[in-house]
Amino acid sequence: MAEFRASLAEAAPDTTLSPQLRALWWAAKGDWDQAHKIVQDEDDANSAWVHAYLHRVEGDLGNAGYWYRRAGQPVAKDTLEAEWERIVSALL
Repeated sequence: MAEFRASLAEAAPDTTLSPQLRALWWAAKGDWDQAHKIVQDEDDANSAWVHAYLHRVEGDLGNAGYWYRRAGQPVAKDTLEAEWERIVSALL
């Protein structure tokens, strides 16, 4: 987790990061469009989970619910910060 947070100072994410972590990296940098682009074409549960999180942060709860269901995840009821920590921990 500390390495991921430290990487945020870089100009671009490490190419060895998974697509999901690269998407979260761009989201942490504030580039939501780039974050969505990275996971929108991935076809796995972790990418759907990240996509759901991105929509939830943006306040688009309808799309967030769709992506949570697609990921097989319950719709998040915890705080965004707690969900961020849970997602990143699961992906690392």
